[in-house]
Amino acid sequence: MSTQNNDITNSIPMDKLMDELREMVADAEELLVATANQTGEGAANARAHIHKSLQVVKGRLSVAETALIERTRLVAKATDQYVQENPWKAIGISACAGVIVGMLVARR
Repeated sequence: MSTQNNDITNSIPMDKLMDELREMVADAEELLVATANQTGEGAANARAHIHKSLQVVKGRLSVAETALIERTRLVAKATDQYVQENPWKAIGISACAGVIVGMLVARR
């Protein structure tokens, strides 16, 4: 399970995704400037560039979403397995968490 989780985590280059999002924002700014000053070929080129960047970002976000869903399933499965194997520990942990949350809510 750990190896599979690491493979999923490593398959998503978050730095690259953030760089592409930044590039998309820069392209959007370029489009605004191009459409404000001219309506010809410059605006069309900027729109095409933004469309291409948007498609790349959508693909990356789709991969990230799929990986996040898979990680969530793995965590839920591991949690369920732990609770099944250690029911009294799970009850104790839940009770402690409930007391802490109750104390925090009561302070307000």
